[in-house]
Amino acid sequence: MRRDHSAQRGSLHTLVLESELLRGNLLGDPSLRDVPVYIPEGHDGAGLPLLVDLVGFTAGGPAHVNWKNFGENVPERLDRLIATGAMPPAVVAFPDCFTRLGGNQYINSEALGPWEDVLIEEVVPLVEQRFGCGGDGRRGVFGKSSGGYGAIVHALRRPDCWAAAACHSGDMGFELCYLREMPAMLRAIAKKGSIEAFIKDFEAGPKWKGDDIHLLMTLAMCATYDPDPAAFCGVRLPVDPETCEVIEERWQNWRRWDPVTMADSHGANLKKLKALWIDCGDVDQYDLVYGARRLHRKLKAAGIDHVYEEFADNHSAVDYRMDMSLPFLVKALG
Repeated sequence: MRRDHSAQRGSLHTLVLESELLRGNLLGDPSLRDVPVYIPEGHDGAGLPLLVDLVGFTAGGPAHVNWKNFGENVPERLDRLIATGAMPPAVVAFPDCFTRLGGNQYINSEALGPWEDVLIEEVVPLVEQRFGCGGDGRRGVFGKSSGGYGAIVHALRRPDCWAAAACHSGDMGFELCYLREMPAMLRAIAKKGSIEAFIKDFEAGPKWKGDDIHLLMTLAMCATYDPDPAAFCGVRLPVDPETCEVIEERWQNWRRWDPVTMADSHGANLKKLKALWIDCGDVDQYDLVYGARRLHRKLKAAGIDHVYEEFADNHSAVDYRMDMSLPFLVKALG
């Protein structure tokens, strides 16, 4: 399904990360992780910038290198962008960061694992040492949805590692995108009898309904932003299980991870970046566009250079936005 069959094909190399940081994690997830790496045709990776792809919830990095119907996977997109001259050559890594709860937000969590540290202290060195790419000032991170969230939070927190970031439809404006999911989650838990029963029943399969996957995602967010290591899978609710009233102490722990909130305390870090891209569909079904607008307004007021775009679409199947963001990142990384 390649759009340009004349484009020279880059090569894919699968590295295996033996993560010390994930060893013995609370969820029992494997510490051995595949990291597919794209190298452009005619290059061995040495001296090229490095991009790291953070995928959305329910996916893992290797999913982005799989064959894709009616469109391109990411390596095919990279081949085309490089062949046309739209994007300079770059190495791109696709780490597997999947968890028992369906994914993660790429931050350190006592429940899901120290994923910020895994990426920066283990994945990046593994790729750079193998291919001689990246290095200070030449690393970028990008992603969509949960991956977009990870990209913007890493940009806010870790400009010592990343020099450029692209956030596509990232989670932000938490009260809009998360609190509305709580009533359905409480009904599902009540029906099963407990959080543990819901998760174990979900894991038993043999089919996984879209609604149940969405409920699992909400539980994963609980284990991400305000985990309780003593609870099953670290899940702690931010609302009263009977009335769905917000528990203020719990919710404040969530809010401190909202990029809109983090911009107040960490926004100055974004000035250290060479490039920052933020976009969102104007009819995003999770209402993430309103959080994106809030963040854009704060960054603009603070004089933080960035590209902000809204496009006529929703949250789904928007990989085509990489055609704009990836060349933007790589050109800035030089």
